[in-house]
Amino acid sequence: MPDNASSTRDFLEQIKRAPSEELVARGRQISESLFNLRFRLASGQVEDPKRLRKYKKALARINTVLRARELAADERGETK
Repeated sequence: MPDNASSTRDFLEQIKRAPSEELVARGRQISESLFNLRFRLASGQVEDPKRLRKYKKALARINTVLRARELAADERGETK
């Protein structure tokens, strides 16, 4: 997960270049990590609560790129 502005830009470039299948898998992995992190947060076992925010933002960025690709494919008349 990106920690600062320059790594955020790098992360965005990386997910824009990645194939959709990889992004879907990565999104699932982040969702699972987010789920586990929420459980640990509720039980007071989280050492860095900021990670929750980083994971949520990373997942949102991945979903945004996937949705943009989906809309672009629809415009071109392609199907999945």
